[in-house]
Amino acid sequence: MDTPLVDRLGRPVEDLRVSVTDRCNLRCRYCMPREVFGPDHAFLPRDELLSFEEITRIVRVAVDLGVTKIRLTGGEPLLRKDLPELVAQLAAVDGLDDLALTTNGLLLRDHAGALADAGLDRVTVSLDALDETTFRAVADTRASVLGVLDGIEAARAAGLGPIKVNTVLRRGVNDDQLEDLAGWARDADVTLRFIEFMDVGTTNGWVREGVVPAAEVVDRIGTRWPIEAVERDHPGEVAERYRYLDGAGEVGVVASVTRAFCRDCTRARLTAIGELYTCLFAASGNDLRSLLRDGADDAGLRDRVVAIWSARTDRASELRAEEGLTGPRVEMSYIGG
Repeated sequence: MDTPLVDRLGRPVEDLRVSVTDRCNLRCRYCMPREVFGPDHAFLPRDELLSFEEITRIVRVAVDLGVTKIRLTGGEPLLRKDLPELVAQLAAVDGLDDLALTTNGLLLRDHAGALADAGLDRVTVSLDALDETTFRAVADTRASVLGVLDGIEAARAAGLGPIKVNTVLRRGVNDDQLEDLAGWARDADVTLRFIEFMDVGTTNGWVREGVVPAAEVVDRIGTRWPIEAVERDHPGEVAERYRYLDGAGEVGVVASVTRAFCRDCTRARLTAIGELYTCLFAASGNDLRSLLRDGADDAGLRDRVVAIWSARTDRASELRAEEGLTGPRVEMSYIGG
C-alpha cells in the first residue's frame, strides 16, 4: 500500500504470528497447566480451524498492508497435519521476507527436512532447562530433553537457521539453569533469549515474585562471560541483544514485564480459527473467518484488517507497570505466544 498502515500510536503492522492449532504435546506450567488443560479439556474442533488456503489469503492481505514477517505457532504447530503444505503456500507469497516457526522441538527431528524443503526459513525452539529433572518438571512431561536437542540438530542439518532458543525463567523453578543454558548455547552456536515470566492468560499462576528480571539475567551472564549491548536491527525487535566479547555469538533478554516495549510493538496475532488479536494480553479478538466463509473478497478482508489495526491503542505491559492487569485475557496456548 502507498501509505503505511499504522495504529493510533503510530505503530506499523510488520509481524504476524499465525497459530495453526491450540493443541500441544507438553503441559508447561506457565502456558498449559495440566489441571486446566487436562484429558477433559475441549480443544478446537478440526472443522473450525482455518484451512491452509484461508490462512494464505489472510497472509497475502497482511503482507500487502506491510507485514514482512510470518511466524507459525500453536499450541505446538508440528501437531498440525501436513504443515509443510502450508509452509509452501506461504513461502510463495510475494513480499514476505521471513517465514519462521516456533516449536517445543520434540517433533522437529521428524519434520525439519520437509519444512526446509517447503520453504521455511528458520525455527525458534522453546527450551527451559537442560537438566532432565527440571525439564520434565517445567514441561510436565515424561519426554526427554534429549528429544529437543536432537530436534535442534536436525533443524541445523536441514539449514533452518540461524537457530534461536527461547527460555522462560521463573524464580525458584528453573533460574538455576541460567548459566548452564547460556554456556550450552555459546558452544552450540545457538542464539539464546531469556524471557521474563509473563501473565499471559489467567491460568498460569503468575506472580510478580516469580519474575527473574532481565537486568539480573544480563548481570549474571556478564559476570561469567563479558558482554556488550548490540543495537537493535529494527524498532519492533523485542529482544535486547548482547554480544559476547570473546566472539561466541549473542544472547538476548525479553523484558516485557520490567521494561515494557509496547510503544514499539508491531505484532498482530491470528488464532487457529481466524481471530485477529492486536495484543498478547487481549481478552478477545476480531473474527476474520466469518468474512472468509461468507464470501468476502480480498478488498473486504483488507478493509476489515485496516479498520482493526488503525483503531489499535494496546499497551498492556505498560499498564501492568502502572496499575497491574485485571480482567480476562486470552491464554497463551490459544493465541500462540
